[in-house]
Amino acid sequence: MSTNTSSPTAIGRINSQLSELVRSISNQDVESRYKTEEADNRLPTDDTPDSSSFQAAGERTILSWEPNDKGNPHNWPKWRKVTILVTTMLMVINSTMSSSLPSMAIPYIADEWGVVSKLQMVLPMSTYLAGYVFGPIIWGPLSEHLGRRNLTLGTFTMFMIWTMACALAPNWPAFLIFRFLCGIFASAPIAVVTGFLADIYDDPVPRGRAMAWFMATTIGGPLFAPVISGFCSPSVGWRWTFWVGLIYAGVTLVPIALLPETYAPVLLTRRAAKMRKANPKAEFYSAFELENHDMTQLLTRVLTRPIRMLLTELIVTATCLYLALVYAIFYMSFQAFPLIFQGVYGLSPGVTGLCYLPIGAGALLTLPVFFWYDHYLRRAQAKDLPWARQEEYRRVPLAALGGPLFVISLFWLGWSAKSDVPFVVPMLAGLPFGAGFMLIFMGMLNYLTDAYEIFAASANAAASSVRSIFAVVLPLATAPMFQRLGISGACSLLGGLSLIMSAIPFIFLWKGERIRAGSEFCIALKERRLEMERKVAEQRDRKSRSGADGGMFREKESV
Repeated sequence: MSTNTSSPTAIGRINSQLSELVRSISNQDVESRYKTEEADNRLPTDDTPDSSSFQAAGERTILSWEPNDKGNPHNWPKWRKVTILVTTMLMVINSTMSSSLPSMAIPYIADEWGVVSKLQMVLPMSTYLAGYVFGPIIWGPLSEHLGRRNLTLGTFTMFMIWTMACALAPNWPAFLIFRFLCGIFASAPIAVVTGFLADIYDDPVPRGRAMAWFMATTIGGPLFAPVISGFCSPSVGWRWTFWVGLIYAGVTLVPIALLPETYAPVLLTRRAAKMRKANPKAEFYSAFELENHDMTQLLTRVLTRPIRMLLTELIVTATCLYLALVYAIFYMSFQAFPLIFQGVYGLSPGVTGLCYLPIGAGALLTLPVFFWYDHYLRRAQAKDLPWARQEEYRRVPLAALGGPLFVISLFWLGWSAKSDVPFVVPMLAGLPFGAGFMLIFMGMLNYLTDAYEIFAASANAAASSVRSIFAVVLPLATAPMFQRLGISGACSLLGGLSLIMSAIPFIFLWKGERIRAGSEFCIALKERRLEMERKVAEQRDRKSRSGADGGMFREKESV
């Protein structure tokens, strides 16, 4: 009896200790990162991040950005920022296009190697998306640890190598392995691009607009791929589907190779190294160099960050679940469209690929909506309206609009796909489908970026991994579900699930402030941000009183 009564107590104690451990790691994570942020922005700090681990003699100088420093990515000219944005858009098209590249080629691939199982025919896309599960958890945090540029170039080069391997695959098992490896390296842009944009845009307004253009390309890639495979496979062979993808990747590699590093701690570290090389006796360092970068920190703090955020942050958890369902339904469409447009209407693979284009058109139609709402919100903020000051109203209303559109599109598709109804009618359901998909992703991913600021890449990595798990699993059930429930029943089931999940943006609008107030991560971020803003104000006040003209701020520290 005593064992039974003490067991719940022991379990509760263990849960409490585990929760405290996670909270402690998250607080240390935020504390360390913000100390580096303060040092990079010329703010006085109480101590140098993990400076006790640094052994030296004499004085050291901690470098930071000058006012209007041209080396600071926030101060780069507009043309350079736009160039980086366009390059990242070209890069992510490769990643997302490759995900659905074999969609219309699968029957021809299966025929060459004698694959007859319907379940196995889903694997060329599912194994790729399985790589999306593991990749972002690694690439997102590492980009916040090692920088963006070299990681991006390295992973993209490996992506090209495995794409070529797919084109040359000798058998079915090897092809699936190559697809999995391709997906792991192709997932890097999904996690890292948000970091690029956060690095160069400190103002949420242009950052949000850049994110809107980026999101438009993420949906364009998967929709363009079925057109390629639909026309290549019956004519020149399915392998040319991957050769075309590789050719585009090779063209994209040129601007990617010219991408500059944008991660401020890495840039300051390089500046310090250059100054030490010019003057070996000088003790110039960046705050990032003085952090503890041992393996323990990498494993406990950096690589666990997306998992910790997913398990302990309600905002991340709810957002991930909603995006996962929407994303999975999007990839289920690559199984469902052939069943509908080839099975019901008898269209060719190439023409069936063209049926995806309304989804892309619907996605593009959301860009004017995004920019209009952005302008409307800024006017409300200028008038100091109370609702406009709430964090959730910056982006979440877009997702609140997109949810119902997405639900309507599924019922439209399911109940209009009949042989006596022209195929154009269910095809046009792609317009609200694409618009709803884009608005949901625009609203929710921007909300994650705004809520978790310097850890945006990790939050987006968590979202990417979870939605990829759904996108791997649910498409496996597409064919059986459509066979048992019929087209109308299957689409109605997906529409009903989407309707339930569409409540999440409205809950954020209603209780988002309270949810953030109860988030340990958000509390720590807010406290450190307010402290940094206070130091900025104090520094400006001192300068205005003293009439100092500035210059490079250097923090002197005795060792």
